[in-house]
Amino acid sequence: MKRRCLRPLGIFILVLPAMAVYAPIPEQEQGKLLTASVGASLYHDSNLFAARTGPVSTFVHELTPSLNLNASVSDQTFLSASYKLTLDYFDDRPGQKLVLSHDFDARLAHSFSPGSTVDFNDEYQIQGNPQSLLAGVPVNTDQSFKRNQFDGRGTMALSERTSVAVKARLIDYAYNNVTLANSIDHSENLVGLEGTFEVQPQIKLNADYRYQTVDYRTDGAANNKHSNFFLGGLSYAAARKLTLTLTAGAENRQRDGAGNVTAPSIELSAKYDYAQGSYLSAGYSYDLEETSNVVLYTDEKVNRFFVNVQHALGGSLTASGSMEILPSQLQGRAGVSPDRSETTDRFGLGLTWLAEKNWSVSATYDYDRVSSSDVTREYSRNRVGLNARYSY
Repeated sequence: MKRRCLRPLGIFILVLPAMAVYAPIPEQEQGKLLTASVGASLYHDSNLFAARTGPVSTFVHELTPSLNLNASVSDQTFLSASYKLTLDYFDDRPGQKLVLSHDFDARLAHSFSPGSTVDFNDEYQIQGNPQSLLAGVPVNTDQSFKRNQFDGRGTMALSERTSVAVKARLIDYAYNNVTLANSIDHSENLVGLEGTFEVQPQIKLNADYRYQTVDYRTDGAANNKHSNFFLGGLSYAAARKLTLTLTAGAENRQRDGAGNVTAPSIELSAKYDYAQGSYLSAGYSYDLEETSNVVLYTDEKVNRFFVNVQHALGGSLTASGSMEILPSQLQGRAGVSPDRSETTDRFGLGLTWLAEKNWSVSATYDYDRVSSSDVTREYSRNRVGLNARYSY
């Protein structure tokens, strides 16, 4: 399944490690300073621009060379960086048929002591062929964009059981299409303070405060927002194979161009590692998120249900699947539009064969559908493909 390029707006979940600075890296990259890889794909997209009517259907030929660096600068400092170039050629695409995308990632982590660390991540994307598309835009509109996301976290141990963390997430969106840029280009900046107390080795409680600003480049007086989050939660390692986490509280959102609102904020997830290379994860969240039509709607209330599964079949074969269902309510602007109900469904399947340590071949299927009482936002989309990748 293809990785989605647009992450849900408004969600702030930092899972950077608190007890160590070395994150797991793929087996192909272990023990090497530099790892190069190249992938080639052929897939069919039934609705390239996510149009409600007159969909553009096309085969896509894709080439993805990449370079990854992983370096232990010292016993306490870890550095990683990567670059991926994606070249997509479309058999049937109006206008430009060869489209380029770029992904840059960098991470710097340092441990002052086992319980006191800092971790910084930055991801910059130039997406010519987005995998997650916007509902309700004009037919065949170029949705290419630039996006930068910076995550930072600093954790300090106050005692054997208590720690505090300061964290930040800064996101900036810039669309290439002038109409889209004038409508939805914006930045989301969020900072937070979190305290954690270890009740038992397997149970941790936390209290969390977050402050978020959403700033639009055009017509900010009608669209800008700022929010205060007050949250509490717990994590429970029920067994070595089972982990549960819950964060819940409230968001008080003040809108510059509309009425203020207080809404629940919930993040619930569970993961079960039931066998070597096999796991099942599921969760639910409730948030206020930005919308692709700021003229009619201020934002939307989103319920997000998800399930992910990976199962090692043996013989170097691994099957995976994902399902995401998002019942939501678009918040209409007073005197402009009523509230609208909308449901987004996403489903994906994958089968991967690790031919040897450096070779992998995968077959994928993805399905997206938006059902909405605002019929201009509805669309469905199927993608099926075959990919081969070699790392060296």
